[in-house]
Amino acid sequence: MTVEELTNILDSLLILPAETEVVEFKRAERNFDDRDLGQYFSALSNEANLKGRPCAWLVFGVENHTHEVVGSQYKNSRPALDAMKKKIADQTTGRHTFVEIHELRYRNGKRVVMFEIPPAPQGIPIDYQGHYYGRDGESLQALSMDKIERIRNQAKLKDWSAEIIENASLEDLDPAAIVKARELYTNARKDKADEIASWDDTTFLNKAKITIRGKITNTAIVLLGREESEHLISPAVAKIKWILRGPDNVERDYMIASCPFILAVDKIYDKIRNLKYRYINPEYKTLFPEEIDTYEPYVIREALNNAIAHQDYTLGGQINVVEYDDKLVFSNKGSFIPGNIERVLVSDAPEERYRNQFLVTAMVGLKMVDTIGSGIRKMYNYQRQRLFPLPDYNLADNRVEVTITGKILDMNYANILAGNADLNLLDIELLNRVQLGKPLSDEEIARLRSKRLIEGRKPKIYIAKHIAQKVGQKIEYSEHKGLGNKRCEEFLLTALRDHKSLSRREIDKLLWNLLSNLLDDRQKKDKITNLLAKLKRQGKIRNESQGPNSDWFILHAFYTLFTRFLHAFYTLVYYKHLKICILRSCKKFPPRQKNINYVPSSQNRDQSLRTGMLRHVGRDIAHPAGVCRLRPDKSTCVGIRELRTDDQKCSKGYSSF
Repeated sequence: MTVEELTNILDSLLILPAETEVVEFKRAERNFDDRDLGQYFSALSNEANLKGRPCAWLVFGVENHTHEVVGSQYKNSRPALDAMKKKIADQTTGRHTFVEIHELRYRNGKRVVMFEIPPAPQGIPIDYQGHYYGRDGESLQALSMDKIERIRNQAKLKDWSAEIIENASLEDLDPAAIVKARELYTNARKDKADEIASWDDTTFLNKAKITIRGKITNTAIVLLGREESEHLISPAVAKIKWILRGPDNVERDYMIASCPFILAVDKIYDKIRNLKYRYINPEYKTLFPEEIDTYEPYVIREALNNAIAHQDYTLGGQINVVEYDDKLVFSNKGSFIPGNIERVLVSDAPEERYRNQFLVTAMVGLKMVDTIGSGIRKMYNYQRQRLFPLPDYNLADNRVEVTITGKILDMNYANILAGNADLNLLDIELLNRVQLGKPLSDEEIARLRSKRLIEGRKPKIYIAKHIAQKVGQKIEYSEHKGLGNKRCEEFLLTALRDHKSLSRREIDKLLWNLLSNLLDDRQKKDKITNLLAKLKRQGKIRNESQGPNSDWFILHAFYTLFTRFLHAFYTLVYYKHLKICILRSCKKFPPRQKNINYVPSSQNRDQSLRTGMLRHVGRDIAHPAGVCRLRPDKSTCVGIRELRTDDQKCSKGYSSF
């Protein structure tokens, strides 16, 4: 959006008499709790769905009662705001996140942060960290069961794929596509082959749940429609685009296939270069190479058919298949219904509902797809058996993208992970992402850490030692972990003994490769600086200058002991002298007076006011010059203990020695 557009939107929000279910103002002058932000995101997204709004707004830098623009310094950099989009996506249903986080310099010069929040998808309430939130007027609270059901019932009440096209007929369907559908339907029910052959087209399409009582549905056009019949489902789009990209990411070839999708799937599959892949598998202890397809045919078809089945056609996007030299990337519009891939891998039951229920039912009947859970698990198991990287799902930006890799990981690593009975499919998938350098959520890290599968701190995590030893990554593990502080200190001290002195540049070069390779250059620099400061405080080394050309020397044991002795001696002398000064400056106090009430000084009232002191008879009281005790006659102090190192007299009005 332009600055003018954002300003106009903010003006329209500021003139509201109060906050609403889809508009929230916060001062947030400097900080705002991430958890609170996630809860507001969930609440405003759900309310935008229920109110039928295109978006909701959370605005930082505005007083929520007066709507005065006060400005906000919340995450005052673009990378920090973009990182927050990912952080929210990691903890919401289907990786739902902000449409955009806008920064606006308002008319009064104040910075305003405007969070544009999309409505929850039809039929899918948005949770944050497993909890649903909503609004009651201006209040943030748990989303009521009534509202949850209202959102969920949206999917039941409206299924785009089941909608009937009144002006369509059997003439709008492709005869070759109908023949292909009969073939697939019969292969799945061979015991009824003769009966199926006797059905006319209308009966078959009704039985296959592609049409409804002979009427053409959106499903019928998508799967079986003629290419020129695509306009009947407009503004929806029924197209699959295949793109071939080279190593330089330049487009080398492409093809666009329209409906009928039942035939387009074969056209796209034929375009993919599924070459033979040869490798020697050490597990089989043979010198003869094993030969397999780069991609398992089932994996290609399942990924493509899943994109067809779960595409959100109301968004008007096309399905994309991008082929690289060593991977395939499938993408379709619409959120991931199960929420996250981990839920699919853990659950043994099929999903309770689908976005395009009628279309999915027809495709399952034609054996084009399995149920969403079993199909994805089969894809994972095929890749696991072939020792290839597991499918990588990206669920951001209201789309589903899955990457199928056609190359092998480290052979030892793959064999151990695939054959380890202690690791389930989810654990292997998470470890696979660790090895590929993919980000993990806090919950996923906690899961792996509880099973002692990883080490390190987020975001610099790595495979645990016992796993690395099994998978032949001992060297990589040691490089990730680096040497401990003690060993680095010993190594540096040994080098200083050998060479008498080293410059800071030489010390950096000496220790650089001993530190964890998960640290960036700045972190390594800081770690070496802290190590030098520690050794200097301990009296083991010293430097004669500052900066990268500073020279560092080792202090011998005798010199270190002598320095410590001098330090202790001077400390003792200093406190001895201080004690003498204190004793000389104080008289011996008389016994404490008992049961003497608080009485302010009358003779020295002016001085009391001047020093801000109220006197207590017979008690030690605070005074700028030290601690004094008031005489029983309430006139002057008996003595003053002053923390002085000279013989200077006490303040006027107080007795000295």
